[in-house]
Amino acid sequence: MADKQQVTIDGVTYQQSELTTAAKIQLSHLRTAEQQIARIKQRLAIAQTARMAYADALKAELPKETMH
Repeated sequence: MADKQQVTIDGVTYQQSELTTAAKIQLSHLRTAEQQIARIKQRLAIAQTARMAYADALKAELPKETMH
């Protein structure tokens, strides 16, 4: 498990206590953005699953014989 007092960026590990205030703010923004992306991906997966279910339900309601 990663140490919460450290952060690794581009393969380099930094002690958070050594970061500037500006770097800590950017790190906080980065973490917030990552959390938002994760939530959006989860919502997208839910929407895609619902879309498939609606498409299947629609197909079940379509007439079996079609006129061409």
